[in-house]
Amino acid sequence: MARNKILVVDDEKAILDLVTQMLYRHGYEVFTASDGDSGLLAIYDLRPDLVILDLMLPKMDGWEVCRRVKADPEVRGIPILMLTARRDERDLVEGLNLGADDYVRKPFSTAELSARVSAVLRRSTGTEKKILDCGDLKIDLENESALLRGRELNLSATEFRLLERLAERFEKNVTRESLLSCIWNTSNCDSRAIDVYISRLRRKIDDGETPVFRIQSQRGRGYRLLEAQE
Repeated sequence: MARNKILVVDDEKAILDLVTQMLYRHGYEVFTASDGDSGLLAIYDLRPDLVILDLMLPKMDGWEVCRRVKADPEVRGIPILMLTARRDERDLVEGLNLGADDYVRKPFSTAELSARVSAVLRRSTGTEKKILDCGDLKIDLENESALLRGRELNLSATEFRLLERLAERFEKNVTRESLLSCIWNTSNCDSRAIDVYISRLRRKIDDGETPVFRIQSQRGRGYRLLEAQE
């Protein structure tokens, strides 16, 4: 069985060595880059299964690398896990809005990073052969795509997994804890990230046509995906 290829992009040698050794121990094939320019080139050359991307990089910062990857249909399906030493919540929100699939704040434990890597890879590869049919919205789990009125939505791996969970319980409530568990395999993560993903999904499923698909907030309970005539 082929090993998952992971590209680590970080300009701190100590971090690069630590992450590389941890990934090797878990059986991954690891590649590295120490600046944004070479990291972006490596993404196109290697087509890795996952990119672990530092935000504060020389030559091209991590936000710009993420923006370019997620804007290009050729590589946008490659999941990105961001590393950040910045504490400002706006940095987290900006990264998620650009399409990042997860994030880890520095300093981090190798156990936490390993769990996040495993969760992102499961979300991006672990599907069964079936389709969730919500009328004009269809979720193809085999091909990891969502079609709205026959047009494919541009979703990151994490957005797809979140939409899948909402579609599984179409027109029924899904708790925030369930969504957190679905995305990060735990309910003990920063729940504010869910709000960012929900906001992005709302924009992406709003094509201005009828019936419309809405993600309705259930105060104190969670969210539900609905179809409405107006």
